[in-house]
Parts: sequence; structure tokens; C-alpha cells
Amino acid sequence: MIKLRPMLPQEYVGYLAYFLPDYALEISANYDLSPADALARAKGEIAADLPDGVETKGQVLLSIVDPDEGLVGYLWYKPDLPAQSAFIYDFHILPPFQGKGLGKAALKALEELLLEQGITQIGLRVAADNARAQGLYRAAGFRATGVNMIRRIGSR
Repeated sequence: MIKLRPMLPQEYVGYLAYFLPDYALEISANYDLSPADALARAKGEIAADLPDGVETKGQVLLSIVDPDEGLVGYLWYKPDLPAQSAFIYDFHILPPFQGKGLGKAALKALEELLLEQGITQIGLRVAADNARAQGLYRAAGFRATGVNMIRRIGSR
């Protein structure tokens, strides 16, 4: 049975080791930036969004734990209690544990946690080229509400 618990400061280091390169790849692919510029942008955004790491007020960083396997993933969301909603900024099952139903179980555990807090809606953004994640979210009951689009103009 999957458990969600607050991310420990020492786990945050591992989280950043996964998150920054992964997010930089997405930025580079979607915004036509060089890998170095994309990594710099990812680091800047993380510094702005999570200035105090796991202690950042208004943000929730969780570790996804399987009792048999230990740490199997990470989850970052921001609750908006007045709106009874939460927005998932990042959700990741570590590669050795993917394809085993842990993602679906973690989303179910998150749903239960959020309902206890009075939250009745979960939002997220998923990359257009991430079919695996889109399939997981659809299977978990999410539906698309829009499409992000970009077009580069002018010279570089």
C-alpha cells in the first residue's frame, strides 16, 4: 500500500537531482532553448518556487513510499484551500518502479489526503509528448481542459 509522507530534507537533494535535468529537457524541447539555457531556467524557477526547499510555505513536497520498496517517487503540489483545489506541479515514479501500478495508487492516496483537507479538485499540466503520463491521468479520471501552444517569432 502506497504512503505519502512529507519529503525529508535529504530526499530533496535526490528530488532535485531528478527534477532539474528532467524539467530542463522539457524546457529545451518546448521553448527552443539550448540545454545550458534550459537548465539555468529550471534552476531559476525552482529557486523562485521553492526558496526554502521542503519548508517552503504554500507548497507541499511529498515522498511516495512503498512499504516493501521504500522511496518510489515524488509529488509536489500547491493547495488552494479557499478554492478547494490543488495543483500538481510534479509527480514522478522513479524508473525502476514504473509500470507497476504505483502511479495510480499514489494518485489515489493523494485524492484521499486532499479530500481530508476539504479539497475537491486537482489540476495539473502534462507535456504534450508524454503519452504515458497522459494515459495514467486519464485512467485516474483526469480530463483535458485546454491546450498550451507556443510559436517562436522574430530572430534569435
